Amino acid sequence: MMKQLLVAGLTGLVLTASAVPVPLSAPTKKKNKKKTEHAIQIQDPASAWADSVFNSLTPDERIAQLIVIRAHSNLGQDHVNAVVKDIQENKVGGVIFFQGGPIREANLTNYYQSISKVPLLVSIDGEWGLGMRLDSVISLPRNMMLGATRDTALAYAYGKVLAEQCRRIGIHVDYAPDMDVNNNPNNPVINDRSYGEDKYQVARLGVATIKGMQDNGIMANAKHFPGHGDTNVDSHLDLPTINKTRQQLDSLELYPFRAAIAAGVQSIMIGHLYIPAIDNKPNTPTSISHKAVTKLLREELGFKGLTITDALEMKGIAKFYTNGQESLQSLLAGNDLMILPSTAKGSIDAIRKGIKKGLITQSEVDERVKRVLRAKYALGLNKPQVIDTRNITEDINASTDSLRRKIAEKAITLLSNDDKLIPFSPAVTQQKIAVVAVGADSNNAFIDAVKAAKPGTDAFIFTGRQSVEQIAPIVSRIHRDYKAVIISVHNYSRRPANNFGLSLAQRLIIRQLQQELPSATVVFGNPYAIQYFCEAPHILAAYEDDSTTQKVAADILFGKLAPEGKLPVTVCPSYPSGSGVTYKLNQYTTLPMATPESEGLNAQTLLKIDAYANEMIGHGAAPGCEVLAVKNGKVIFNRVYGHYEYNRREPVMPKSIYDLASVTKVCATTISIMKLYDEGRLQLDETLGTYLPFTQGSDKAKLKVRDILLHQAGLVPYIPFYKELVNAAGVPDSTIFHNVPSTGFNTRVAEGLYLMDTYKDTLWRKILDSKLTPAQGYVYSDLDFLFLGRIVEQLSGKPLNEYVQETFYTPLGLETTGFLPRDRFPLSQIVPTENEFTYRRQLLRGDVHDPTAAMFGGVAGHAGLFSDAHDLGVIFQMLLNKGTFNGKQYFKPETVDLFTGYASNISRRGLGFDKTEKNNASRTDPYPSRYATGAVFGHTGFTGTCVWADPSTGMAFIFLSNRVYPNGGANTKLSVLNTRGKMMDVFYEAMLK
Repeated sequence: MMKQLLVAGLTGLVLTASAVPVPLSAPTKKKNKKKTEHAIQIQDPASAWADSVFNSLTPDERIAQLIVIRAHSNLGQDHVNAVVKDIQENKVGGVIFFQGGPIREANLTNYYQSISKVPLLVSIDGEWGLGMRLDSVISLPRNMMLGATRDTALAYAYGKVLAEQCRRIGIHVDYAPDMDVNNNPNNPVINDRSYGEDKYQVARLGVATIKGMQDNGIMANAKHFPGHGDTNVDSHLDLPTINKTRQQLDSLELYPFRAAIAAGVQSIMIGHLYIPAIDNKPNTPTSISHKAVTKLLREELGFKGLTITDALEMKGIAKFYTNGQESLQSLLAGNDLMILPSTAKGSIDAIRKGIKKGLITQSEVDERVKRVLRAKYALGLNKPQVIDTRNITEDINASTDSLRRKIAEKAITLLSNDDKLIPFSPAVTQQKIAVVAVGADSNNAFIDAVKAAKPGTDAFIFTGRQSVEQIAPIVSRIHRDYKAVIISVHNYSRRPANNFGLSLAQRLIIRQLQQELPSATVVFGNPYAIQYFCEAPHILAAYEDDSTTQKVAADILFGKLAPEGKLPVTVCPSYPSGSGVTYKLNQYTTLPMATPESEGLNAQTLLKIDAYANEMIGHGAAPGCEVLAVKNGKVIFNRVYGHYEYNRREPVMPKSIYDLASVTKVCATTISIMKLYDEGRLQLDETLGTYLPFTQGSDKAKLKVRDILLHQAGLVPYIPFYKELVNAAGVPDSTIFHNVPSTGFNTRVAEGLYLMDTYKDTLWRKILDSKLTPAQGYVYSDLDFLFLGRIVEQLSGKPLNEYVQETFYTPLGLETTGFLPRDRFPLSQIVPTENEFTYRRQLLRGDVHDPTAAMFGGVAGHAGLFSDAHDLGVIFQMLLNKGTFNGKQYFKPETVDLFTGYASNISRRGLGFDKTEKNNASRTDPYPSRYATGAVFGHTGFTGTCVWADPSTGMAFIFLSNRVYPNGGANTKLSVLNTRGKMMDVFYEAMLK
């Protein structure tokens, strides 16, 4: 037998037929004889096929078409033998699959169909997809999460995916969707299987799901008629009673079913419910009530499709009828299909005896049988259907992840945000944060996503097995060491019994953390559990606890997505159904991602980047780096390589923050000068003396801003100020530096090294006294940009770091770009630079590498800026956009063109920006790369960084490394290898192929 099974499962192609819209009821007879004869001649194909099959069956075989038995693909050969016996001997009409695996089920389906006299109606109770029953299959969210979206397009897509999954594995009927209005939070069986407590939303979303299923070839099933949402008894275990008036039922429970019928739902499942207002006969569930099924559903509501019982093995009916009598009673009530009776043979016998006793006529039974056969025709069972098992699991899972993410993005609900903590602002993300995962057993996708968004975040796990006594040490440590806490709640029960399985210790630690620290709580699961945390200052309902939902929740917390969901049920008086805080984010909080191919680049060519990065690390040019490329406004390449140090302890991460060195000149000072010029507050041909009164009386006062931007004002390259302040052993002068901040010594130069505050004036006096080259020529100078930084501060009235933050970095949505990173980020996120043996005598990490910028307190016009690669990509994309980003204009297009174009007759420079050598094509040492066009603008940094943009190709290239680790500028291997230039050329090469 198993040989037959395996052979049947491996032969043939998938033959699926779209649902044919044919009537499940027989055509109405006409009184006119001629018309009747004509109707017979053109009998519809469904009825013709049904009649032909019907006529081939014995009376018992006809009755058997109304019986659907249980099938599993994980219960072994004895179970398979029992199913085979019912198919071969009792000729049952269908099977309903439960637990198992996709390939095993497909093989069994092929085999069962091959031995059945009449094609089997294969069904499943898969409300959230085949993952509800089968291993290896990803589950979709429960209906309540769809309810939070209020989005009928998503509900239709949900139904479509259900249909595609079912058709791929040979299933014809999915007993979904649940159309119950869950207006009882203590409902032990429906609960989050419902779309919610709003009958209109239940109807809208249910109808959309039905259409998605039936438009794609699967019979949908509205359940549990006449409404199972307001019960506190599980009908699997007992018979629930609903004591409502008929008027109340009409106004609420029946509303979604009326909508489903109007929309053309092809089947309805009758629940096991005792509702005296419909039928007050004792011990009469609605599933066996003639008043409920025939009088109400068929006659009053006008339903023409299949009526199907809920499982007849459930105690809601089994406690009253068994041994096949449950099937007879169901048939007498008006049902077409009897699901999971206690016995197939006993059911056939009981129904045969019922006909003989006159309890039901033969013609009534025959009409039910033909209705089922017409349904089989409509589902394509008039033709062979053989399932191809190749790639079946992959095919079934093909659409689930993308749909889960779409639903999560629309569903997750922010319930409280009075002080607008969410999304986390830089003020929050710059602080030390902990995440406490209550109910988790180990790190999960949420913790990983939080750590990726906020490197340096520490995670604590509080399982359901921990005691109340273990709370205090955890809360005390978090209160002591962290400024804010994210609380996530996981792995609790979906059912309300026993506080949803949340232990007293779990509930207490959540409340204590919420009371003692700024907190955001994310509840991953049934939203009714939020009733225990309604006093939380900031709370998100996430509905599900899968990895996709966890990642989306983290994206909302950190401002990558805005919350859109609305609570579909009331969880407490302060959060009734419909609650939900929404807001809008900028169009992009991050640059969108794209594949290289989608933007015209050859991905295979880009593999060279990996080789050059490994070459760099292998030769000791730098311990690690990040490479990012943007094309047409989309990130098409972003990879990190190596580590912070050669000891390989800390890997480079996408959010790693690098000391940009002279990239500060363009990403802080030049763009600030551009803004002031754009606003008419600065003229390029005015002098330093005009804008900086303290220069008047010196030979620097006459220098023009334009010449300073071009590095042709005659200033010396740099002044090694620190050398005058250390002794022969490299130890700083203790009269100028203190080891701790104190009165008059608050300018931080490094850890344990604070400069006399008034010494900045000495630095400027030395700059003013420095030698000026009489014949102006191109001399790259840091002093140029020290002056330009002072101009920005003079004209704006703000320190340079504050001006660029307010004018550019915050409006652009930059997370990391800025000065003084130690004040905003944990050291674990900041890449170290030099291990300096003189002057600062320490490994520099988070303090600016440039010694002069350090003496200015870490903020200077030529150095001091830190950033990750992505944020630099945003800045340069804004420049590529001619000064506009996310609908906000930062510069006029002509200002961008002026500053980024060639601006000197004696050098390659633009105004502030570095550019491609003018004779690049003929040079033996092309700069910045061989294929760089004349449109390219950007800058390099001493620490091993560069940023370049090419308007002619719409591309930006960012490279960040710490090549100065550990021995400073003596390591020139990065330049010798030409790593930056070769990598940049790879992107040009990829565009040519």
